[in-house]
Amino acid sequence: MSTTFSSFIPPNRILMGPGPSDVYPQVLHALARPTIGHLDPEFVALMDEVKALLQYAFQTKNELTMPISAPGSAGMEAVFVNLVEPGDKVIVCQNGVFGGRMQQNVERCGGVAITVQDEWGMQTSLDKLKDALDANPDTKAVAFVHAETSTGVLNDAQALCKLAKQYNCLTIVDAVTSLGGSELKVDEWQIDAIYSGTQKCLSCVPGLSPVSFSSTAIDAIKARKTPVQSWFLDMDLVMGYWGKGAKRAYHHTAPVNSLYALHESLLILKQEGLEQSWQRHQANHLSLKAGLENLGLEFAVDEKYRLPQLNTVRIPEHVDDAEVRTKLLNDYNLEIGAGLGALAGKVWRIGLMGCASSQKNVDYCVNALTEVLK
Repeated sequence: MSTTFSSFIPPNRILMGPGPSDVYPQVLHALARPTIGHLDPEFVALMDEVKALLQYAFQTKNELTMPISAPGSAGMEAVFVNLVEPGDKVIVCQNGVFGGRMQQNVERCGGVAITVQDEWGMQTSLDKLKDALDANPDTKAVAFVHAETSTGVLNDAQALCKLAKQYNCLTIVDAVTSLGGSELKVDEWQIDAIYSGTQKCLSCVPGLSPVSFSSTAIDAIKARKTPVQSWFLDMDLVMGYWGKGAKRAYHHTAPVNSLYALHESLLILKQEGLEQSWQRHQANHLSLKAGLENLGLEFAVDEKYRLPQLNTVRIPEHVDDAEVRTKLLNDYNLEIGAGLGALAGKVWRIGLMGCASSQKNVDYCVNALTEVLK
């Protein structure tokens, strides 16, 4: 049996699902620039700029701020394997899929996960967290998802961190969907370890995970009694490569062209302005909300803590979830997301992330849904 292979030419989709989001044309162009060595002095200078731009995006002065050379899930793992040792107690707040993944990471590190459970579509309860902290005074860290992509809920990161700090706990935050799209202030809110992804509101290609560790988190890493079980994600080793100065220790071959792309996307964010980006995501969310409500669609999350960049809407009765999404993809080249876990078959997740967060996309999505739902 002979098979003929040819170059892969992807269709031109409009990505309005839970990620990846549309990528800026400038970012795609940056990927095509000549590859140079990962220890080339010119590339080392680029690394320093990427670090400074990430500090701006995270609103932090943390020295240990860098992109992990792997997607957001590896950023999550990097945080947990460095901070959690066997026997450590970590309170994990769960109100969706990604809080569950945090729990699995704690347990795989040999830690003890104490879960604070809230209904999917609701915010994490401060009262429940306080009860868990009171019941477990030896807790080392509190972990939660800032923007829960599976439900469209924005948790109150500032209040959750403030409470955790009253009990002298480290704070671990998933900002995969919030970085660049929602207000996020790492230093001001006392976030000790945070991870994100490049493929959401940064409108970059998937495959990198920005992380940042506070000096308190670094002290905890240095005080470990056991080695970090992941060689690749050991921050002590990685920082030899992402550290200060021109001389860098070889750790791994960085994804050079992907880092060109990240640099370009962070440059776009800096040029727009962080607060302006937050405001744009909110304004386009309100426009989408008006259009969807005109169609009779209802949101699954209370307006007070609804994510602007990930809109979760209830699927009307007698409407076939998969049929609508397939028709949008085939007839309109438009991708929206299905529900996950407890919300599978009950909601659609419509993303407005990065450069996909535009009035043009809002209008296109609403018009396409109007036609398909007829």
